[in-house]
Amino acid sequence: MLTQIGVAHRVAPVAVDESVAGAEAPEKYVTRLAALKADTLWDNLPQDQRLPVLGSDTTVVVDRSILGKPANEDDCVRMLQLLSGRTHQVHTAVAVRSARGSEVRLSVSDVTFRELTAAEMRAYWRTGEPADKAGGYAVQGRGAVFIRHIAGSYSGIMGLPLFETAELLAAHRIASEVQG
Repeated sequence: MLTQIGVAHRVAPVAVDESVAGAEAPEKYVTRLAALKADTLWDNLPQDQRLPVLGSDTTVVVDRSILGKPANEDDCVRMLQLLSGRTHQVHTAVAVRSARGSEVRLSVSDVTFRELTAAEMRAYWRTGEPADKAGGYAVQGRGAVFIRHIAGSYSGIMGLPLFETAELLAAHRIASEVQG
């Protein structure tokens, strides 16, 4: 998605504990994790090789409950049942860490699902797509057929809100081909 807006980049995953801290609110959860990912990579880079770092995190929220990645088919079906025929929120935070410091932005979008059948949910799991997706679905994949309406950031639902990302990059004087 960074390529889409003309930002040169390298992908460097980091391992962080993604556990929810007690009764942590969804907004705090994703902003904390996005910042933690950016800070962890920044701190692990040799000082003479430090480039600006982006971190992001996405979660699906229904009834103020955070839905992470499904552990198995039954967990995925449970999540999809919670989303079926309802509107839920997708919270995505993006953080930048550079020599100028660090900042985080939050994107919250509403997604409305149509009613799903149990057979559809199980068939969807068998595609392999929902296994590593927050809330058990991918808006940019086969899960799109479940979505009746979106209000907010499509790219944020995918996992990197490009508007907020561009704002952060500009604030840290990191140019993209689009912004110059």
